[in-house]
Parts: sequence; structure tokens; C-alpha cells
Amino acid sequence: MASAGRSHPAIVLDDSQEGHDTMAVQRESNELDEAKIEAFMEKALGDISGTMAIGLCHLGDRLGLFKDLAANSPAGSEELADRLDLNERYVREWLRGMTAAGYLEEPAPGRFTLPAEYAPALADESGPMFLGGVYQMLPAALAPYERLIAAFRSGGGVRQSDYPDVLWDGMSRFTGSWFESVMIDDWLSTFPHVIERLERGVDVADVGCGAGRALIVLAKAFPRSRFVGFDNFPGQVERARANAENAGVADRVTFETVDAAQGLPGRYDLVTTFDVIHDAADPKRLLAAIRAAVKDDGDYLMLEINCQDRPQDNVGPVASMFYGFSVFYCMTTSLAGGGAALGTNGMPEAVVRSLCTEAGFGSVARSSADDPFNVLYDIRP
Repeated sequence: MASAGRSHPAIVLDDSQEGHDTMAVQRESNELDEAKIEAFMEKALGDISGTMAIGLCHLGDRLGLFKDLAANSPAGSEELADRLDLNERYVREWLRGMTAAGYLEEPAPGRFTLPAEYAPALADESGPMFLGGVYQMLPAALAPYERLIAAFRSGGGVRQSDYPDVLWDGMSRFTGSWFESVMIDDWLSTFPHVIERLERGVDVADVGCGAGRALIVLAKAFPRSRFVGFDNFPGQVERARANAENAGVADRVTFETVDAAQGLPGRYDLVTTFDVIHDAADPKRLLAAIRAAVKDDGDYLMLEINCQDRPQDNVGPVASMFYGFSVFYCMTTSLAGGGAALGTNGMPEAVVRSLCTEAGFGSVARSSADDPFNVLYDIRP
């Protein structure tokens, strides 16, 4: 607040032309950029539209609409509803909404098609581009919304047990498509010595195994190796056991409920974590426990989020998505346990190298695989 008798520094009390010019510049600088306002409103409305499209996409995935259209395009609302035993009026509105959002096309009045180019993202469950798991996760991640609001005000976080079970199924579907389509041929192939050891037969531990999709893929590809998965969330361990049984690999893949930060029950030729460390309540302690569990001639494979060392460089759609996951899941579940809360974008390469060195590892090699979402590191004692 200015003291009495002193003019505001932004106002120049001068009758000269220079004074008038200065005041004109000041007035001009205070005027809003109308073009910028309009551009932002267009973006904000686009984001709202996108949110509605995500909800419609979840319906299309859950009810089988996308997969049916992928196999039977073009289709009208009545035949689509009949095939899937759905209400025609809802199906018609969904078709119109997805067409308005640019996900479907209407080549003839009342006839809708899913372009073949869109099917990998919307209907091909086994492919690396499939987004159905994300569409399933997002409503579930928003379910404990009021708890998150309370955490913003009072601290703490949302516990894993506060989320509905459908979140874990969506997470498994999302990451499972990566494991099944790119983990071996794209990620692991950049570290040939790891492939060779798995082919010969080694003991492997996966920390934070979730529903076990990664270990199941590895067990199928490398039948001579032995695998154990650890997770501190009992519900995920039960899902992993069921998945291994259904996949026919339960004889070589076991799962246990363990808080790995307290130590692992044994030593292993290969330890893996897949997008786990940034979620950990105590990443330093967890990495130290992993180091103790890796044999001196072994490897630790860490998959982490592909993000930049400088936070200000994490911009754009992918970074925005990751920050959303961080607020709605990764960061808040860490804070619920009084954790470090690194966040989804909290493990860029510089942090990976620093934490691994502190944990006692000797070398960190970054995979050359080009992936917009993840980076795989081979870390050795």
C-alpha cells in the first residue's frame, strides 16, 4: 500500500509528450488480448468436449460397441443394439455423440462406421495402441474424489483401498497390452544379455507386480526361468494368481504379498519394476532393498515414465495426462502412506541415476527403444 503523499509508481504525472506516451503504453499493457482469450476459450471448451468423449469411449469399450463396429461396419443403431442386446435409443445417441467427437463416421444417413485406422486404439485389445484400459481407469480414478478434495485441504492422500476394483482391471488392461506387444521385442531386445540369461534359465523377481501381466508374458516366452511377483496390495496378488492359473503358467510363476521396502525374501539373477518406483512411499528404501536382492552379477530392469529432467519441460498432451494420473492416483496414494510422493513425472533420467547410485548400484544404461510413455533402464551392481 502506497504511503500518503506519494504517487503510484506506474503513473507518470508529467504534462510533456513523453509523459502522455508513457501513460498510453501503460493503458495498452493493461488491455486484454482478445485473440488470446478466444483461443483459450476454444481450448477450454475442447477439453470439456474431450472429457465427455472419454465417458462415451468408456461406454463403447465396456459395452462392446467399438469391437462390434470394428467387425461389422457400417451399422445402424437398431442392428447394433440387437447384436449386443442393448437399448436402441441409447445406442443411437452414443453413435451420434461419437460421430460428433470424430471417433466414428457416418457414410450414409443412419449408418455408422469405425474407420480401420481407429480400431487399434479402440478395438484391438492385444495391440500396443489400445486405450480401452485407460478409458476404464479414468472414471474409477475419480471415484474417491471427495477424499482427494479433503487431502488437498488437510494433507494425506487417497489409499489404494479407497478405489473401486474396476481401476485395477483397467490398469491391467492398459499396461498388459504393452507387456504383450512391446516388452520383449522392443524393450528387452535392447539388452541382449538379459534375453540370453532368461533363455538359459534364471530366478526373476518382479516388485510391485500388480495383476502379474508382465511376469506371465515373460514366463510364456522363457520357460526355463522361474518367476515370483511381490506386491503389498493383497487384492492385486489374488488377481495375479488367478491370471497365472488361467494362463497356464502357475507352475513357474508365484505371487506373494510382501512390502518389498522391508526387504525381499531371497536373491535373484534379475529383479524388475514396471512403473513402480515413482509410486513408492519410500523409493530410496525400496531401491536399497532391490539392490540387496540383486545378485552381484545380476541385473535390475526398471521401467519408468518417459519424462524430462526439468519440470518446466514436461508440457503437452502426454505430460498433462501423466500429471492427471499423478494427482488422481500416483502422488496421492504415496502421500496416503506418508510417502515421498515423487509423482508420475518424478523419475526422469537424472533422478533415476541419482537414486540408483545412492542405493549402491554401479551402472545405469538407458534403453534405446523409442517409446513416448516409458523408458527401460538396465541397472547393474
